[in-house]
Amino acid sequence: MPHIQLEDSQRPGIGGLLAFRPGPARPLLDLAEVLLRKASPLTPGERELIVALVSSRNDCQWSKRAHGAFAAAQLPGGRDLVDAVCHDPESAPVPEKLKSLLQLAAAVTEGGKAVKPEHVDRARAAGADDVEIHDTVLVAAAFCMFNRYVSGLATSVPDDPAVYESLAETLLSSDYRTLGGYPRQAADPSSGAS
Repeated sequence: MPHIQLEDSQRPGIGGLLAFRPGPARPLLDLAEVLLRKASPLTPGERELIVALVSSRNDCQWSKRAHGAFAAAQLPGGRDLVDAVCHDPESAPVPEKLKSLLQLAAAVTEGGKAVKPEHVDRARAAGADDVEIHDTVLVAAAFCMFNRYVSGLATSVPDDPAVYESLAETLLSSDYRTLGGYPRQAADPSSGAS
């Protein structure tokens, strides 16, 4: 049961919160779109996997399930891979570079100062460049904020996996702004975003 009375009680997770306060909704959705879908050396599926892990570590069931479905729809290995990463990134069947970035993201969930030089050194040794390290930390930090927003207001979390699979299908054919109920806008070709 949410801690506040949401006008759109039919929208679970962050959707009800975004409908309740549309002012911050658009910038938050724009941020998610930029962090998870626009230009980065990390694929959208890898970034969604980072969010699923971060959300799992933060015990944010809505984000773990939603972004887990988004990752599963975009990565070979699907749901089994997402579950393995959320259970134990070290034993998950992912390349060493991604494994090191997942451990870096996990450190971010403990706090910024929990990220140690050895986390970064491991990622570099596995072939990660500065942009991949930067994007991993930024995605992890931003989704710690999103997790706290969703969990802090106790939004509803459906048990039905079909809810999240449907959201994943919508996302694959659209973008985050559409998930929030906003019309899709054409990309600005001068922005360098893909």
